[in-house]
Amino acid sequence: MEVKLLDGKKIVVVDGENGHDIALKISESLAKASLAYKLNGVLKDLYSSIKEDGDFELITSKSEEAFALLNHSCAHLMAEAIQSIYPDALFDIGPSIVDGFYYDIDFKNIVVKEEDLTKIEAKMKEFSKKNEYIVRKDVSKKEALEIFKDNPYKMDLINNLPGDEIISTYKQGNYIDLCRGPHLPSTGFIKFFKLDTIAGAYWKGDSKNKQLTRIYGVATFTKEELDHIELVKAEAKKRDHRKLGKELGLFMLSEFGPGMPFWLPKGYALRRALEDWWLNMHRNNNYLVIETPVLLSRKLWETSGHWEHYRDDMFTTEIEKEDYAIKPMNCPGAILVYKNDLHSYKELPLRYAELGHVHRKEASGALNGLFRVRTFTQDDAHILLAEDQIGDEINRILKLYDQIYSVFGLDYSIELSTRPESNYIGDIKVWDKAEKDLQEACLATGHKFKINPGDGAFYGPKLDFKLKDCMGRVWQCGTIQLDMQLPGRFDCTYVDKDGQKVCPVMIHRACFGSLERFIGIITENFAGAFPTWLAPIQVKVLPVNNDAHGDYAKLIADKFTQKGLRVEIDDSNEKLGYRMRNALVMKVPYTIVLGDKEKEGNLVTYRKYGTEKQITVSIDEFLTLIGSEIESKALLVDHDQLLK
Repeated sequence: MEVKLLDGKKIVVVDGENGHDIALKISESLAKASLAYKLNGVLKDLYSSIKEDGDFELITSKSEEAFALLNHSCAHLMAEAIQSIYPDALFDIGPSIVDGFYYDIDFKNIVVKEEDLTKIEAKMKEFSKKNEYIVRKDVSKKEALEIFKDNPYKMDLINNLPGDEIISTYKQGNYIDLCRGPHLPSTGFIKFFKLDTIAGAYWKGDSKNKQLTRIYGVATFTKEELDHIELVKAEAKKRDHRKLGKELGLFMLSEFGPGMPFWLPKGYALRRALEDWWLNMHRNNNYLVIETPVLLSRKLWETSGHWEHYRDDMFTTEIEKEDYAIKPMNCPGAILVYKNDLHSYKELPLRYAELGHVHRKEASGALNGLFRVRTFTQDDAHILLAEDQIGDEINRILKLYDQIYSVFGLDYSIELSTRPESNYIGDIKVWDKAEKDLQEACLATGHKFKINPGDGAFYGPKLDFKLKDCMGRVWQCGTIQLDMQLPGRFDCTYVDKDGQKVCPVMIHRACFGSLERFIGIITENFAGAFPTWLAPIQVKVLPVNNDAHGDYAKLIADKFTQKGLRVEIDDSNEKLGYRMRNALVMKVPYTIVLGDKEKEGNLVTYRKYGTEKQITVSIDEFLTLIGSEIESKALLVDHDQLLK
């Protein structure tokens, strides 16, 4: 056998040799730094034997895969420490996640609190210093059931594996876990880590099941990286949109509607500004704005495939002995709009845009402010087009997304999510073509992408847009989904240039993903200091003395309101300094102070959020200034200032 390195060099592999052996053939220092290897794109344990020819790549701490590898192994190290301290604890799953890892644990009758994390960390450090080998062993399903016979959570996982396939386990010291791997060679590589928080998590995400204890943590390869992550997390707590949402009066949540946000006056003003801008952007890009019903018949959802593939996540009811569902998605409604008329190829692409209100039956334990809700508004669009128009249309969409995201100062990356292994509809050949079309459209427009295998929607592949905020956190927001299934299921057609009826292709796309989640993201990104065009209150007017300057303050406020500005007067009996500090706490973009000088000269003195300087100008000059800022959608302050 032989393997080919990234530089094209080929190395002969003797039977039984592993990744570490190949690393030694290259250099001793590389062998010491190697954590795992990839063969033909598949990640494997460093000491796993090489059994086929192919492209070979060694994974070090600098590799893209290293962070997940480290954190998955750290989850096992934490479980080993917990087992040592709490021998009766039972473990469910412990994956790596985007920003670290977690493990779901049944501590039985013991209540573990955040102050207990310190002793768990201490035990982890003890085991790390032992530098225990992390050894994989493949066993039969029967053997696995015997090994984990005292753990009902692992037993359930094993019993749900298909057939009698070989099952992999990993052992370090006295701890053994059911796991697909791969892992680091030994625990000695896990030196810098921090256990972060404790939360509740229902087994399998079902509120009917027992609530387990979920412990989150993160591991890095250097102390500097860990310190930076801790700083970012501390900053994130200050920016938590739930905290800011309450302080700034944006939204509220109620026990009478879990996961269903109530928009308060200031939050609604922000949301409405976002919606109005979105509508204008889409009208200017030749989208037709529609609105479809929230409640639709089961028959529609059966035709679309949602009843079979998505029913468990839908809210349903019965009307006149017929089943109905509150829509979890807007696409079937858009298709009915398309079918309302006959269409010619000359009309295509037909772009329907909708701020559609949808509901999904999320588990109560998963609800999280505006990030995970049961009711939300998707900024949807459904585009019906001919197959030969796919490339050009995706090019148009990508340009629109670039334009929209740049307004918020957000960078993004793209992932191409391909056909799921199961629970999908349609022919594999159609899926393959759809995936190829998306790849070619990205390449043609100069957009790089990463493959996310098996994570497509049940009806088609998709491009997912990962936004990066000012703290480097990544958020899943926009999507472009290519659907060659749904139009056919609804018998959608258009008349082509030869007079023949042809089934169109559909593109599902959302830029924000959901307004609720996007507002949560930008609340944290801007730390509540929204750009002037979005700010709930754009101008706070402060009369120095209510008796002397109150009427002038009302005159100014009325004039600004007539110009479309969102204005609030603070004529409370508090001292001016207190009122100015309050405007600062509420992160109002412009605070105007009105005294004798301003009243006598028809002037205003303003201070912009993020600065100390007070500037006096005429009323018209100020209106020109703020109007220009709103028109340009300028950011209020730069990201460096926001991080201070």
